[in-house]
Amino acid sequence: MFGVIRRRVASGSPSHLFLGQSVQNFRSDPSVAARVSSIVEKQIAFHSGECGNVRSLCHISSGSWIKSKPMREVFRQEATMQTWRRPFSSDNGDSVDVVVPPLAESISDGTLAKFLKRPGDRVNIDEPIAQIETDKVTIDVSSPESGVILKLLVNEGDTVEPGNKIAIISRSADATTHVAPSETTPEKAAPQPTQKISEEKKAPKAETSPVTEKPKATPAPQSSHSEPQLPPKERERRVPMTRLRKRVATRLKDSQNTFALLTTFNEVDMTNLMKLRADYKDAFVEKHGVKLGLMSGFIKAAVNALQYQPIVNAVIDGDDIIYRDYIDISVAVGTSKGLVVPVIRNADTMSFAEIEKQINTYAKKATNGTLSIDEMAGGTLTISNGGVYGSLLSTPIINPPQSAILGMHSIVSRPMVVGGNVVPRPMMYVALTYDHRIIDGREAVFFLRRIKDIVEDPRRLLLDI
Repeated sequence: MFGVIRRRVASGSPSHLFLGQSVQNFRSDPSVAARVSSIVEKQIAFHSGECGNVRSLCHISSGSWIKSKPMREVFRQEATMQTWRRPFSSDNGDSVDVVVPPLAESISDGTLAKFLKRPGDRVNIDEPIAQIETDKVTIDVSSPESGVILKLLVNEGDTVEPGNKIAIISRSADATTHVAPSETTPEKAAPQPTQKISEEKKAPKAETSPVTEKPKATPAPQSSHSEPQLPPKERERRVPMTRLRKRVATRLKDSQNTFALLTTFNEVDMTNLMKLRADYKDAFVEKHGVKLGLMSGFIKAAVNALQYQPIVNAVIDGDDIIYRDYIDISVAVGTSKGLVVPVIRNADTMSFAEIEKQINTYAKKATNGTLSIDEMAGGTLTISNGGVYGSLLSTPIINPPQSAILGMHSIVSRPMVVGGNVVPRPMMYVALTYDHRIIDGREAVFFLRRIKDIVEDPRRLLLDI
């Protein structure tokens, strides 16, 4: 019996994988032993390279039982671990397929933006080797094993779906001696067949064009769709839009087509908030380990204004209005790849320090492109600070499915009348774009006026007045 088990395990014969079931409650008589042998032969099998030598099964004596613990001792610990790995191994056990991980529930595919590694490069386990760009975020594809990249199966710019193979990794290849020389020659030789094929394709077209000119008039419209509408000019170049830019463009246009957009403006005297920041910035950093900015003051003011005007926190859904009893503030962050809007959850329960820490975390992730989809989902109100780029005034566009967006702008010293005297004051224009289908002008003006009152006198937050 033990000899049969050794031969079955060593041969790696294909069979259904059996690990989770326990072999128990078998009496040790010849008939039961034969049945155990049959079960083990039929159900215990590993792929080649994934199973160790059989050390001991268990002692079968009169009145004893075959227990699951000795059964697990049949195989090496490494073999047990490999059974729980992701199914990347090929048939020979040396090559590993790198596949696209699950993206998100609402995202079915993505664009392979670039490869971080090339054929012949050595990679470690969980080391990023490629980046996939989706409609919302950029996702890293990590290596499932340590080894050397043998081959890239897709090209940069191709559309990939979860489960698609994008590369092959060898566990035993040598990056300096085996893979690099073998990959350099195919790379140089690869363009030659493609060029020949392209020439061959062109040749038949040239030959058949005079004969089959009318039947082949149908492919012409298909190629015209991919051609630029305008004739090319000198010193112009055409670059495909990224998926993130496409998504942003689609959502902004949908916002204009769906919402009844209207914008109201006001101006805010930043004197008291800037003085509060200047007086306590050192103590704030010493205690909380983060700088005190102006954004946290506006977020706290927006939270208070939403509590006074809950209709701004609501949204239209079909023929109904959904009132949300929570406040999640979205903060628009501009990056080199496009606009991202991470969400500060439950902002009404957070302090100034907690808000500043969350903003700093999101800013770093947005710069590095590591924001997750969950961190950008939802939100009840968006705050966009165009003032960091020097914008004096703008009309922001609502971020669906919200009903309003608050726009901050640059702080400019302007002459203002205070107490009958003209004095210079640091002033900021603020704008509120809202969906006029659900929010009336009265509520919008009251909402923006409430933000103005709190920013100009932050003591209102302490007294709740």
